[in-house]
Amino acid sequence: MPGASEPETNPAMTLLESIDNPVELHDLSFAELERLAEEIRSALIDTVTRTGGHLGASLGTVELAIALHAVFSSPDDAIVWDVGHQAYAHKLLTGRLSRFGTLRQEGGISGFLSRDESAHDAFGAGHASTAISAALGIAVAQHLTDPKTERRSVAVIGDGALTGGMAFEGLNNAGHQQFPFIVVLNDNEMSIAPNVGAISKYLDRMRTDKRYNRAKDDIQTLLEKMPQGDLLIELGKRWKDSFKEFVYHRMIWEELGFTYLGPVPGHDIRALVESLRQARQLETPVFLHVLTEKGKGFAAAEADQERGHSVSAKASPGAPPSPPKYQDVFAEALIELANDDPRIVAITAAMPTGTSLSKFAKIHPDRFFDVGIAEQHAVTFAGGLATQGYRPVCAIYSTFLQRAYDQIVHDICLQRLPVIFALDRAGFAGDDGRTHHGIFDVSYLSCLPGITIMAPKDERELRDMLKTAFQHDAGPVAIRYPRGAGTGASTSEPMTVIPVGAGELLRAGNDVAIISLGVTTAAAESAADRLAIEGIQARVINARFAKPLDAQLILDAADACGAVVTVEENVVTGGFGSAVLELLANEGREIPVTTLGVPDQIFEQASQKRLRELAGIDDVAIANAARQLIASRRVAATAVREASAAL
Repeated sequence: MPGASEPETNPAMTLLESIDNPVELHDLSFAELERLAEEIRSALIDTVTRTGGHLGASLGTVELAIALHAVFSSPDDAIVWDVGHQAYAHKLLTGRLSRFGTLRQEGGISGFLSRDESAHDAFGAGHASTAISAALGIAVAQHLTDPKTERRSVAVIGDGALTGGMAFEGLNNAGHQQFPFIVVLNDNEMSIAPNVGAISKYLDRMRTDKRYNRAKDDIQTLLEKMPQGDLLIELGKRWKDSFKEFVYHRMIWEELGFTYLGPVPGHDIRALVESLRQARQLETPVFLHVLTEKGKGFAAAEADQERGHSVSAKASPGAPPSPPKYQDVFAEALIELANDDPRIVAITAAMPTGTSLSKFAKIHPDRFFDVGIAEQHAVTFAGGLATQGYRPVCAIYSTFLQRAYDQIVHDICLQRLPVIFALDRAGFAGDDGRTHHGIFDVSYLSCLPGITIMAPKDERELRDMLKTAFQHDAGPVAIRYPRGAGTGASTSEPMTVIPVGAGELLRAGNDVAIISLGVTTAAAESAADRLAIEGIQARVINARFAKPLDAQLILDAADACGAVVTVEENVVTGGFGSAVLELLANEGREIPVTTLGVPDQIFEQASQKRLRELAGIDDVAIANAARQLIASRRVAATAVREASAAL
């Protein structure tokens, strides 16, 4: 345990490089652990500023990660990090130092936790507020396997994640179970954006008001020095509890069934280790409150904690400026529309910068609502606004909207409420990897009654679709658009309304029809260019709507070409291509169709371009699919002619 003499090491090797297993931290002195923290912080800054990643969050938990591994024995003791973007130090301490330079790169290590990557990653997640439930499940399993077990399960959760209802569902159940179980609150006053809500304000009081902690300690010391009569002890306990109630009204954690410890300074390794040792000894649920500083040790992240939360890889020198991001085009169009329509309100779930609604908030602060990491609440909250004549826009990443599926079905669709869902990061999310790819939304939304689903081919069409959504009040509307920069299409023209369900014929041709949805339209046009060189004339259609389909446009193309390729950046199962197949089948068209989309497998992190290649939805794959369809059709036609001749 910390306090032992220093082990002999290779003088050319850093202390961090000498760690092969996190259990080795048990034998390091506090001085060595402090040195290790400096080395980890330096490694994080050096690597993440080159590769991109969640720098601020992980810099704030360096000492906490060290203390956890100095007290617990992973993987026998399970350490479950909520989300995992704050666990880079944990990765460095658990055998991934040599591969850390591949962070968030194709074939490299994940920017989040992954059970496939390490036995020390007890539970993988890229969404917030899950750690308490998962760690409690592990704790109960440990107890069921061995009721006398000394193994422990620890959930490390940020204060931002406490704005998510699932965290409190887990806390409520944990307090009821009363198994040995530890929750560590990493309280840095920030998630990605500044935290909102009553819980955040409650934690602020606990951070700043020293009366309770000082008085509690003084009272305890005084009682210990006095005669230990049962009555006096009970009276003392009641007085202490009454004082606690007086200062904070109610200590919510203890009311939930936890023993509360803290607050503990989160960059003091000795204090952290001592508190964690104390928590480990208890046989009941423990809530350890740790105060940390996001971005600790990196001036840029400390100065702007919101932007320092995640940094991008350095751009290539001399690279031309990129077109505006889709998220910025969306926000600016929404502001433009809201300037003329006081009914428009904007809602985000703790992602004002990620969705660019921070721009909207500056212009219309009274009509902007950040509800915290609470997607379910965001959706039903929007529904309530819609019942009163307002036109709410929920800007939520596609992958995060999955968390509010019941609310979309029950609270919005079944009541035909005109809520607009702006699905940012639809499609591949690039280096954020498997947990952030928004590749399911067309499938999980298109089966719902009364919903309209749109996907723009470029920035200009995104603006037009947003205006169209506000003209449609018969039910909810979803607009899906990708992460990152657009195609460079002009956004200076006035927005126009697109007839609901109307696709767009981009190119004439009768050899094969390529029908694309959203951003795959550019690849479809490029594929048509490739085919034209070979004398193949492809008809290209920008579907624009996944629901309702432009049935007549699709049927005309199928009849004229006799072969159809559909393309989408969504899973094939239940997606846009499936809807086209259903349409053709229902209309009695026996026409060969190839549906291109994301295959039924898990995709890790890589560039968006590379992921599209791997999924087979780039221009090369589209052209190949068209060629194969045409060749198959020719073979079939030849067989029919030969059979007819034989008769």
